[in-house]
Amino acid sequence: MSAADVQSAPGRTRRGALSRLFGLRETGVALALIALCVVLSLATESFLTQTNLLNVGRQVSLLGIMAVGMTFVLISGEVDLSIGSIYAFAGLATGMLIVGGWALLPALAAGLLCGAVIGAINGLLSTYGRLPSLIATLGMLSIVRGAALILTDGRPVTVNERLGADPDTLAAFEFMGQGRLFDVIPMQLVFFAAVAAVAWAVLAGTTFGFRVFAVGGSAKAARISGIRIEAVKIWAFTVMGTLAALAGILAMAFLPSGQAGRTGLGLELDVIAATIIGGASLAGGEGTILGTILGVLIIGVMRNGLVLMGVSPFVQELMIGLVIIVAVAIDKWSRRRGG
Repeated sequence: MSAADVQSAPGRTRRGALSRLFGLRETGVALALIALCVVLSLATESFLTQTNLLNVGRQVSLLGIMAVGMTFVLISGEVDLSIGSIYAFAGLATGMLIVGGWALLPALAAGLLCGAVIGAINGLLSTYGRLPSLIATLGMLSIVRGAALILTDGRPVTVNERLGADPDTLAAFEFMGQGRLFDVIPMQLVFFAAVAAVAWAVLAGTTFGFRVFAVGGSAKAARISGIRIEAVKIWAFTVMGTLAALAGILAMAFLPSGQAGRTGLGLELDVIAATIIGGASLAGGEGTILGTILGVLIIGVMRNGLVLMGVSPFVQELMIGLVIIVAVAIDKWSRRRGG
């Protein structure tokens, strides 16, 4: 090797590292988020204030918790449209149990178990039931929403002392949704950070995480290598159901009132959009928790910025719809180029 080659090697290494960095989907999403924040900070005076940024963190937390679960499902090559209904059912059921005199931990466990069972049913229908997950979870969306309406008799559910909730239980429950860690950080954001950290560790550093990627990348190859595809997918749906239930319970704790016919409607669209924006693929086999977090932040920052700018809620829905279309289009185009 010549002296010139030795001298140019570090330069090639740096260029290669930069090329890999800017080739990552997460890098593009992060740059888009930074650009969006710069535009909003110039367009509004209140965007970069601590109060507003913490408010954005709280607002995206429930969406983020569900998007983390959706990351597992999408990477495994499936999709879940029932999460809005699970969100409503689990939150309302937990609220009713607290009003009925249950202690906090048993009520929370029951609500989370509801979500896990519904998620497992979705997984069973999509694997052993041989139904496309799109159809299975679309059916479960209506079934679970109907069950929530039957459970509540179509009436609003309110959690307060007057209706029978224990004062100490109610205080602890409301702290989960309304409290602040160190009187600064919203508890919903704390739950989101904890869920994201655990999910990152599982997806990136465990055998289960490897199997999720393997199943989504090539089910046939995964089966040949001895991976039980059905079990992996069922567990992915179970994680999704549990996290949707957790988000619904935190929503009920934040605003201790809800109605089965309205709570969680349309949430699945924002969740899927955020996850795909973050780099997860509808075809399976691709996605990261970091990318999902960035996708969630883009959705949340966009909504917050549009509100601060006084944009009509109707226009906001239109723009979110455009973001979903663009995100799916980018996913498809990038896969075609890569293939």
